[in-house]
Amino acid sequence: MARSAAGGPLDLNLLRTFLAVYRSGSFTAAARLLGLSQPTVTTQIRALERQVDRELFERLPRGVAPAPYADALAARVVDPLDALAAVTGHGGPFDGAPAEPVHLAGPAEMLCHCALPALAPLVEKGVRLRVTTGLTDPLLDELRAGRHDLVIATARPRGRSLSSVPLADEEFVLVAAPSWAERIGGPARIAADGPGVLLGVPLVTYAEDLPIARRYWRHVFGKRLACEASVTVPDLRGVLSAVIAGAGFSVLPRYLCRDALAADTLVLLHDPQDAPINTGFLVQRPGSADNPHVTLVRDHLIQSARAW
Repeated sequence: MARSAAGGPLDLNLLRTFLAVYRSGSFTAAARLLGLSQPTVTTQIRALERQVDRELFERLPRGVAPAPYADALAARVVDPLDALAAVTGHGGPFDGAPAEPVHLAGPAEMLCHCALPALAPLVEKGVRLRVTTGLTDPLLDELRAGRHDLVIATARPRGRSLSSVPLADEEFVLVAAPSWAERIGGPARIAADGPGVLLGVPLVTYAEDLPIARRYWRHVFGKRLACEASVTVPDLRGVLSAVIAGAGFSVLPRYLCRDALAADTLVLLHDPQDAPINTGFLVQRPGSADNPHVTLVRDHLIQSARAW
């Protein structure tokens, strides 16, 4: 179990209160879940902060946001505390009446390739999911309106009304089918002569304005990408399929390409020391933690995303 800054064991009751606040996103919601008064929860969190000599939560106009140390502490105590709750019959996430479905939204590619496989064990245990795909800004607007409980966002939400934590970094890679890689001379040719060797190779991309490819060119090559898309597909899984089939080259998240690269049906055309990345965030609707399965899904995604 976690220990205090002085080396002694941390108070178990304080850790229970900490986890309730961490999961619910507010002192008020945690107090309801624990059957305590809000001042008592506040006092206990301050006592724990003194013990660990770290700030655990940033106070927001609505609720709180976990400080980086709180994320690390939660990862260490969540499994032992949940196991203890299950043994004692208090506060287990599957006790009592069935919880409401968890409404999860985000980019189709990350949901289908990463999140849903990670959540399969929870579904087997009784968690119900209602999944929506879409772009970040409209999904966050719907989150504020109460349509979703959790959103995987491609950027940190603006303002302070929503609680968000970094989830995973997407690394972008330049890829093509083996046939095209051979025709242009492979990665060695690009490393030697630059991206100009791709002139004449069709570009397959997500949208007409080439958002991912343009960013890659600017970040890696320090140049403006001057070409038009030959194929646009508003789903990166479709882009991947077209590229594997030989339609041309593209820039895609590594997590989406990993299996194809390992199977040699896709070739990494360039391997820069500083590849562009994009950080995804897990965003929670205030008050959604009244459903214990929302907290369970949230925590499970945060833990699973370390392997994405």
